[in-house]
Amino acid sequence: MYAMYAIAPFLAWLCAGILKFVINQLRYGNARARIGNGGFPSNHTTIMTTTVMLIGFREGFDSALFGLGAAITFIVIIDATGLRRHVGRHAERINALQEMNNGPKLRESMGHNRIEVLGGLVLGSLLGYVLSLL
Repeated sequence: MYAMYAIAPFLAWLCAGILKFVINQLRYGNARARIGNGGFPSNHTTIMTTTVMLIGFREGFDSALFGLGAAITFIVIIDATGLRRHVGRHAERINALQEMNNGPKLRESMGHNRIEVLGGLVLGSLLGYVLSLL
């Protein structure tokens, strides 16, 4: 069923989002204030890993499509742990300056640490496997 390739990213996003919401609610008591980029697990990593693992399980881990998907997933992970994490650090410093002027605050949680990305990899791998069985 080729439709699963189109459905998998949405299901991954939904599962990661629900898990992230529950974790934030338990950890901080106010999940709504923390909705967005950043946090455990990484949505982007979960979406890409679910899709690429589904491809691997169905088409083979030696297929060109799996290789391409793995390369794109690697780029997404580098972006999440590198560039977007630095953007979050810059937002922290800008917010410190904004406090002096009572200006609006920027969102500080933008990127991911390694544990958050690892959570996305594990969740995505499990989802990819389960979806490959359907």
